[in-house]
Amino acid sequence: MTQITPAKGKLSLILSVIKKSLRGEELDFTTGSIRLSVILLAIPMMLEMMMESVFALVDLYFVGHLEHSSFAIQTVGLTESVLTIIYSLAIGISMAATAVVARRIGEKDPAAAGKAGMQAILITVAIVAVISILGVIFGTNILLLMGASPEAAKHGTPFIQIMMGGSIIIALLFLINGIFRGAGNAAIAMKSLWIANISNIILCPILINGFGPVPAFGLTGAAIATTIGRSISVGYQLYHLFNGKNMLKITLAYLTPDWIQIKALVQIAAPAVLQFVIASCSWIFLAQLVATTGGDNGSAGYQTAMRLMMFFLLPAWGLSNAAATLVGQNLGAKEVQRAEESVLKTAKYNVIYMGTVMLISLLGAEYLVAFFTNDAEVRIYAVRAVRIIACGYIFYGIGMVMINAFNGAGDTWTPTKVNLIGFWLFQIPFAWLLAKHFGLGPDGVFIAIPVAETMITIASYILFKRGKWKTIKV
Repeated sequence: MTQITPAKGKLSLILSVIKKSLRGEELDFTTGSIRLSVILLAIPMMLEMMMESVFALVDLYFVGHLEHSSFAIQTVGLTESVLTIIYSLAIGISMAATAVVARRIGEKDPAAAGKAGMQAILITVAIVAVISILGVIFGTNILLLMGASPEAAKHGTPFIQIMMGGSIIIALLFLINGIFRGAGNAAIAMKSLWIANISNIILCPILINGFGPVPAFGLTGAAIATTIGRSISVGYQLYHLFNGKNMLKITLAYLTPDWIQIKALVQIAAPAVLQFVIASCSWIFLAQLVATTGGDNGSAGYQTAMRLMMFFLLPAWGLSNAAATLVGQNLGAKEVQRAEESVLKTAKYNVIYMGTVMLISLLGAEYLVAFFTNDAEVRIYAVRAVRIIACGYIFYGIGMVMINAFNGAGDTWTPTKVNLIGFWLFQIPFAWLLAKHFGLGPDGVFIAIPVAETMITIASYILFKRGKWKTIKV
């Protein structure tokens, strides 16, 4: 008779939980083990965000080995800095969609949840279309405004035009994933990013370097590959949104504008969008400050470090998204204490993850940077940036969970106010003071990042414990 040892039994249980999380089963997260609920949501959400970060690293790897790589790396980084405005809009609206969808699911009203998701899509397409057109027309001017040299801006114009032109796809990718997360089906969101990344990984070397009859497009090929990959992913999302096989029973009738629903979503989304625009504009200012004090090499080094930071931080953001879903659904089910416990449990897991990442970054900065650029001058800046920024990683992890908890409850104004004070009234002046007044240059900017993030986290935790978020109606 075969005996099952405690070790084998534990391994079997872990594998069972992982399989369950990846299958995408729609479960009731308002009852049962909080720890299990966090894990079931966190695994696909972390993998989803990890795949989003892979986009940036794949592009950076291939363009970092092109001729004029400093121009290419700078263009990719500066374009991503501008695209953070699109990300902010998409994430802000998706936060509103997640909050409302999760609340309706918690109230056992999937039809209202589906309708809210469709109205969020209408809002997003209408807004992003305008920005997309402007980005294509003024691509070169945007790069120059961001601090790129005239030669680098000329070299990177086709790249930024294609990326800005495809920004509607980027916005839909974020938004529809937010809808699925609100419904508790994080696996579909994860799989959509897997599809996008596999497509991008296949297309990048082909379109950048050329293959057979396909000509080499260089830097522009990276933009084409990324846009095609994301478009395929959005097609996958739309299929699952409309196939009628999940909890969200969507019909085309839900795409008819419902101005009452739109107004309710905008009231939640507006501060959420502002919240991320505030953070994004701060990152844009920091990128411009590094470019003006460190030149092309300093800018390329900073952009390399930021890509690495985002690679590690996006999975943490994915884990923290579990808090948004659990808060929304449990508040909808009137399980307020369970909502709070879910946030603290999620924060604990994020601290463990970010502490590990901090050690990896501090000890292996040279190896991480060397993988993405051959330029010795760029590496010097990048290594310093990676190590300095990593000092605040544990606080980043806690802060993300707090922000997502507020947003999941529909309390989007609280993190918006925290971001306004933390980024614009502290981080930007502090970075300028260190970089310009005290002559630290790019290092001053690197130092300002973890200091500001730590202060934001402390303020967010204090406000979370005060509990105003528990009373928000959506």
